[in-house]
Amino acid sequence: MKMRLRADLRAAMKCGARREAALVRSLIAALDNAEAVPARPEQASLVRHDFGSGSADVERRRLSDQQVRDVLASEIEQRERAAAELDHLGEREQAALLRADALSATRYLAG
Repeated sequence: MKMRLRADLRAAMKCGARREAALVRSLIAALDNAEAVPARPEQASLVRHDFGSGSADVERRRLSDQQVRDVLASEIEQRERAAAELDHLGEREQAALLRADALSATRYLAG
């Protein structure tokens, strides 16, 4: 999925579709955050690493297809909730943009 998102990001950037590029960037970031390994509570807040030695590298979590869909669905839901709040505040134009983003992001749920 991330390969598809990155390809779509490149395509959006090439044709100057700024809003589409921003949407895809945020979806990639959401997946990256979901793949991050949670910090262990016993881990010191400051750990010195010999950079370049590989000591600072941590393998990222692998998300199942269902987990990827859940992350994307959450991103869509957040946009729809924000759009509803903007409607409530009378910001119809901003709400419509968020709804369009949410609708555009649904294409990634299918596959």
